[in-house]
Amino acid sequence: MFFERHEGGERALLVHLDGQDSAAREDPQEFQELAISAGADTVAFFNVPSNRLTAKYLIGSGKVEELRDQVKATEADLVIFNHVLTPSQERNLERVFECRVLDRTGLILDIFAQRARTHEGKLQVELAQLDHLSTRLVRGWTHLERQKGGIGLRGPGETQLETDRRLLRVRIRQIKQKLEKVRSQREQARRGRQRADIPSVSLVGYTNAGKSTLFNALTESDVYAADQLFATLDPTLRRLELDDLGPIVLADTVGFIRHLPHKLVEAFRATLEESSNSDLLLHVIDAHEPERDQQIEQVMAVLGEIGAHELPMLEVYNKLDLLEGVEPQIQRDADGKPQRVWLSARDGRGLPLLKQAIAELLGDDLFVATLQLPQDLARLRAQFFALGAVQSEAHAEDGSSLLAVRLPRIELNRLVTRAGLKPSEFIEQHTLQ
Repeated sequence: MFFERHEGGERALLVHLDGQDSAAREDPQEFQELAISAGADTVAFFNVPSNRLTAKYLIGSGKVEELRDQVKATEADLVIFNHVLTPSQERNLERVFECRVLDRTGLILDIFAQRARTHEGKLQVELAQLDHLSTRLVRGWTHLERQKGGIGLRGPGETQLETDRRLLRVRIRQIKQKLEKVRSQREQARRGRQRADIPSVSLVGYTNAGKSTLFNALTESDVYAADQLFATLDPTLRRLELDDLGPIVLADTVGFIRHLPHKLVEAFRATLEESSNSDLLLHVIDAHEPERDQQIEQVMAVLGEIGAHELPMLEVYNKLDLLEGVEPQIQRDADGKPQRVWLSARDGRGLPLLKQAIAELLGDDLFVATLQLPQDLARLRAQFFALGAVQSEAHAEDGSSLLAVRLPRIELNRLVTRAGLKPSEFIEQHTLQ
């Protein structure tokens, strides 16, 4: 990393702002889970009314003094706010508390820094951290800002600050160039899968909804899965064979969270594009979560940011093992298409139903039939083989080829049109009933 990140295990005092409107409020339980995920040892939890917000400290001066006394009494190393603080608010609070102060964005960034495993993931987290740090860089030089000048004392703080800002700009530019290279490599891989007509399916959902557990159950993989927020950061792709459809590529992606910092959405754009370029999204939902409706809204909001909210989607209600009286099932819309699947990734109940639903949704535009091609269409026959669309071949008595084919209908239409034929007439004349 470009700069040191404080290790977890610190004594932390948590401050939650209560009474905000529903659109802006945060979940106190989720806040505590975030702190635990970061490795903090919570020594006290404060609910602070948000009806008297101030520009200097965010909260009232009376509450600031009360928190200062608690910091000293509990010997806390860190105060974490479940809210976004401005750089000046962080500085002011640190002066009063005489310890580090972290806001919600900084807390999530710290968790991401701990979880990143791949080179790409570390680059993405570092970019988000540096963007966040650039506005707070002045904190380290406040002792020099207070100097009024004098012989030998004029300007050192400003000079050092400008040097650090320049180094930050250089490093941010380097990381963006490396991530752009990663993005182009991903795009090449996606184009390769598209040429091979392999559908891609991405798991999306709120953090800790069970995406990685479901991914492991479907693909028999050993991706890290744990009952904690943001257990998965680095995207993982696996090939999965489905009956009645063939191979697909399944992607496990980073989980979303309420008010996900915009810097993280930007930094992880290369990873999130894996979802926005999928043929189908599996929206994994924690069926046991009391606030699942609000979590669904947050996921849809992030999907809107990356341009993936209009993609075909199948809702997957997971953790059925925690509910009583609910059986695995496929729920369909008015047209009979699968709309949601209820299952348990942990014990495997409902997994065959999920595979069936995926095959149905992705198979809508597949052409599966046996074609009888006369010898004068030998070139077309060769193109079917070149695409890997031929499952078996036999020969009729007149020497024509009987091809059992399976390919996207749009690809069939393209091949037939290129051969100078009309797709509808070709299908009618050459398909064996």
